[in-house]
Amino acid sequence: MLDSRPHAAPLLAERFLAVRSASLDLCRGWSAEDMGLQSMPDASPTKWHLAHTSWFFEAMVLAAPQRPGARSYTPCDARYFQLFNSYYEALGPRHPRAQRGVLSRPNLDEVLAYRHHVDTAMAALLDAAATPDAQPWSELATTVELGLQHEMQHQELMVTDLMHAFSLNPLHPALWSAGDAACPCTVADEPGEPTPDARSHAPPAWLEHAGGLVHVGSPSSGDGSSHAGFAFDNETPRHPVWLQPYALADRPVSCADWLGFIRDGGYRRPELWLSDGWARVQAEGWSAPIYWYASPLEPGYTVFGPRGLAPLSPDAPVSQLSYYEADAYARWAGARLPTEFEWETMACDLAATGGLPGAGQVWEWTASAYLSYPGFRPWAGAAGEYNGKFMAGQMVLRGGSLATPAAQRRIGYRNFFPPAARWQFSGLRLARDMA
Repeated sequence: MLDSRPHAAPLLAERFLAVRSASLDLCRGWSAEDMGLQSMPDASPTKWHLAHTSWFFEAMVLAAPQRPGARSYTPCDARYFQLFNSYYEALGPRHPRAQRGVLSRPNLDEVLAYRHHVDTAMAALLDAAATPDAQPWSELATTVELGLQHEMQHQELMVTDLMHAFSLNPLHPALWSAGDAACPCTVADEPGEPTPDARSHAPPAWLEHAGGLVHVGSPSSGDGSSHAGFAFDNETPRHPVWLQPYALADRPVSCADWLGFIRDGGYRRPELWLSDGWARVQAEGWSAPIYWYASPLEPGYTVFGPRGLAPLSPDAPVSQLSYYEADAYARWAGARLPTEFEWETMACDLAATGGLPGAGQVWEWTASAYLSYPGFRPWAGAAGEYNGKFMAGQMVLRGGSLATPAAQRRIGYRNFFPPAARWQFSGLRLARDMA
């Protein structure tokens, strides 16, 4: 829970240091060349992520016009305000997203020096936060917490963006070597790989829900804090929803399940696909998930992951799927994707008994378009551009993945991506109507 009292400043300072350090731990062992790669417009170089997350604290906190003492802050380099702005129109011009990979300068050492500059200034600010003449603590704490949540989102993107770049390298290098403590994914004995589930050999069991009037969303006031902990503005306000009786599968769809879809001609049957999805299949030659590679010498697939290439694990949840693929599979299986409200309600009901089985290994596509909740109000100021302006042309995913920081794996979290996005740890769980 976000503590709005000034004496909580040391706890927030400790948390700030932990999150900022985790970003550097994540890329320990990656070379400067690795961290300068941009493999497509939707991905960003690791070096840019490290700089942009520092820019957030600089622009939103240290140099924010409303902060008392902002004029006394000395930027590391005033040009960075434009160079590392992502999409905040209210904060000035930006370097084009698709050209982040051309930024060989500042070099990695200079970006790390930028992070140190910002961290030093933030430490001094948080150290002074409890003094009588400090900025109102509640406002400061809320913005700093938003910055930490923002950085954790970029930690996941650091993994998925570099994985995409490495997938295009014929050597298929691993992000981390075996036993590397820097790997953030600590599920099972092989960090960074999905956990096999013996239940995948059998058809899924169904978790039934009677439906009716339920309440979904965070009880937050919309400022990033709630009685249950942090929530983004797009998770608010809490509101009633009517659900028809439904059932969810007791596990995500597995690689073995997906093999059945492929062998039955799933990528060759237009009747299974939405029109835009089928156009993508045709135009881009989809025949399997993006990181599955068919062997020219023997039957079967190898799969690229954080540890490099490995034989396909039939029991692991299938990952790196687009919404179009997930929707086509559900139709092939005689089922459908759950709505985000069905997913959230079932997860809440099962929270006291261990949660939704299998959740947290892959983001699970839902059938819900990314739209605002009734009564939604974006945050005030530049932070209002964080989520609301992207509420068109995207679909919601729920549950978190192996690359999601543990502090962000909460039931109400609404991830969102365009329906053709395939490079995230995204899979699916089936749903069906009950008579």
